[in-house]
Amino acid sequence: MNVLILQNVTSEGPGTMADHLAAAKTPFTIVDLEQGQTFPDATSYSHVVIMGGPMAVYEMDRTPYLWAEAKFIEKAVKAGKRVLGVCLGAQMLAHVLGARVYPGSAKEIGWYDVALTEEGMRDACMAGLAVEGGRTAPVFQWHGDTFDLPSGAVRLASSGLFPNQAFRYGDGAYALQFHIEVTPGIVTGWLRNEKGVDFPLIDARSQEIYGPYRKRAEVFYRQFFGS
Repeated sequence: MNVLILQNVTSEGPGTMADHLAAAKTPFTIVDLEQGQTFPDATSYSHVVIMGGPMAVYEMDRTPYLWAEAKFIEKAVKAGKRVLGVCLGAQMLAHVLGARVYPGSAKEIGWYDVALTEEGMRDACMAGLAVEGGRTAPVFQWHGDTFDLPSGAVRLASSGLFPNQAFRYGDGAYALQFHIEVTPGIVTGWLRNEKGVDFPLIDARSQEIYGPYRKRAEVFYRQFFGS
C-alpha cells in the first residue's frame, strides 16, 4: 500500500490522517500543489486523497493547477484506485464524475451534525463516523459550495442545508464535504481570525468533541486505508 495526498493549499494538510498512516507504518507522500510541486506517477499509489482549500471548482481559471488535478483524479478513479475527497476534494471528485458544483444557500463553518443515510449506515467506512446507537455524526464544516450527487453515486450523509454531505462512487471512491482530519489546533489555525464566526464557541466545542471525534475518524481511516 502507498498513499498519495494532494494538498491544495499549504494550510490544509492531512492532519490526523497523516498521524494514522504514520502509526500504521503506511508509506505516504504529500504533494503541496500551492507550492508548485508536481503530480507524480499515479500508478505507484494504491490510494489518492484530495484535501480541502478555499478555491472554487467553478472558478478553475483562478487556480490553474485544478485543471491538471481534475484530470489526475479522473485517471485515478478510472484506474480503480481508492480515492478520498475532503471538502474541496469532494467537490473535485463530484466534478470529475460529471456533477455540478456551485455556491450553496449559506455557509457552514463550525461543528454541525450530518445524518447518515441507510446506505451510509451499511457502509463500513461511513458507519464508524456515527455516534454509537444513532445515525448522526457531528463533523467539522468549513464550506459554502456544494455539489449535485453524481450519476451512479450513492448518497451516504446529508444535512438540512446541504443534502449531499458524503457519497461513495463504486466500491472505493469517497467524497466527504466535511473534515474528519481536524484537531483543535487545526481548527484554531483556520478560524482564529475568520470574520463572522463565533470562534470561542467553536473552540469550546472542538475541545469537548475531539476525543471521541478522533476515535470515529480512526474507524474511517482503518476501513478506507485497510482495503
